Amino acid sequence: MFSPAAVNPPSRFPPAAIRQNPRQTKPIQPLQILSQSSSDSTSKRIQFHHEPCRLRNSSRLVQIHIPRVSSDDSQPIVSVSGDEGEASEPSFLEFITSERVKVVAMVALALALCNADRVVMSVAIVPLSQSRGWSQAFAGVVQSSFLWGYMVSPIAGGTLVDYYGGKIVMACGVALWSMATFLTPWAAENSLWALLGMRALLGIAEGVALPCMNNMIARWFPQTERSRAVALAMAGFQLGSAIGLTLSPILMSQGGVGGPFIIFGLSGFLWVLVWVSATSSTPERSPQITKYELEYIQSKRKKSQTKTVKIIPPFKRLLSKLPTWSLIVANSMHSWGFFVILSWMPIYFKTIYHVDLRQAAWFSAVPWSMMALVGYFAGVFSDKLIQNGVTVTLTRKIMQSIGFMGPGTALIGLIMAKSPVVASAWLTLAVGLKSFSHCGFLVNLQEIAPQYSGVLHGISNTAGTLAAILGTVGAGFFVELVGSFQGFLLLTSLLYFSAAMFWNIFSTGERVNFDEGN
Repeated sequence: MFSPAAVNPPSRFPPAAIRQNPRQTKPIQPLQILSQSSSDSTSKRIQFHHEPCRLRNSSRLVQIHIPRVSSDDSQPIVSVSGDEGEASEPSFLEFITSERVKVVAMVALALALCNADRVVMSVAIVPLSQSRGWSQAFAGVVQSSFLWGYMVSPIAGGTLVDYYGGKIVMACGVALWSMATFLTPWAAENSLWALLGMRALLGIAEGVALPCMNNMIARWFPQTERSRAVALAMAGFQLGSAIGLTLSPILMSQGGVGGPFIIFGLSGFLWVLVWVSATSSTPERSPQITKYELEYIQSKRKKSQTKTVKIIPPFKRLLSKLPTWSLIVANSMHSWGFFVILSWMPIYFKTIYHVDLRQAAWFSAVPWSMMALVGYFAGVFSDKLIQNGVTVTLTRKIMQSIGFMGPGTALIGLIMAKSPVVASAWLTLAVGLKSFSHCGFLVNLQEIAPQYSGVLHGISNTAGTLAAILGTVGAGFFVELVGSFQGFLLLTSLLYFSAAMFWNIFSTGERVNFDEGN
């Protein structure tokens, strides 16, 4: 053991390397070690953090004090006291080429497959209804069968994600929903109950997708980058809608109604192979991550986020807090609007503007592409607000207000549109502004309770699924009873404004203590 006052450590340890951002090189003053009696707390000096550790390569285990090392590093690391010691923010090029962005890109691909698999039925329901004589109300029941399963799995799946991590749960989920998608054409040919059961199985498997996304982003990204990370992941989710709505009519014209189900199902199996072999559940377990990126992530991470999670979450305490209910209301409204637009817009354009199936799918696909693009810039804007000193709470309220009040206003414009081009423009605006919600409630899940983000997402997602079932089925019955799609869109607009008011009153961006009673 060497004295804290000594400058040179024993020769058997390599010299400590001062880790700096390669973009910012500064001349380093001669190394000084601070003793415990030093009172000059304002001087910019470098200090060793001494912690006990064990020599792995020694023939006998000897506990000594050496400079702190990371879990996978063999070299000591020197930290710098003061604010200048933290790793500086990476450049845009460093950000997009980092290992954490590769992980979120794989998550985005999974979400693209997730949404593509679910929207195929939005296109296939038109020829299926015509060939089988289904009414619009019954078509809504068929489309909502996905939500029956989707309502069951989020809470259980979110709990498993918090306990086992996002990697293994996501792999199992994608494999299961890809199998359900692949077998849907067979089910449709055999019986209605088999079709409904396969769509419900798809919903059960896809219920873990968004909790897995939240878990992986919370582990891989610091708070100042999470809005961008969620925006990137959700961009894949929205592009999945555009891909599914655009390619499904083409694949059906070439391979029949079952064509897109088979292609998307096989794509999911391929994704699982890449995901299992090329990604890690945490930065510390990744063999590809650089030392600088690992140190940057660890330096920004709050110590409280590493707390062990109970296998049975404190549901009563989770539901006793108003910020939880603000998440539930926000997710419910987001899901209501999302599934109403996703399920009914092809039929809306076909019924109101008399466009054929391929044009209806195209008009419905364009807004989702815009949502992916706007969502990323919304994430950058949200992160910049926080970096510039705006509180996290105010930032989330601003983003969620745009994400609800924007679509509420645009739907009123959609109701008044006289042509399919103008209607598509209003729909594009509504869906594009809706992406601001991803930087509101969807990121907020990780902030108020990072150790319970999966189960919180599951709770709010279950409420959102109930709202989505009500909206999807209710739209069909509403149209049959009232004879107007526009009236239902007006109701949706009013609900958007009400949800925005509830969010702004009760939400928070601060950590909420769910582990102790009131």
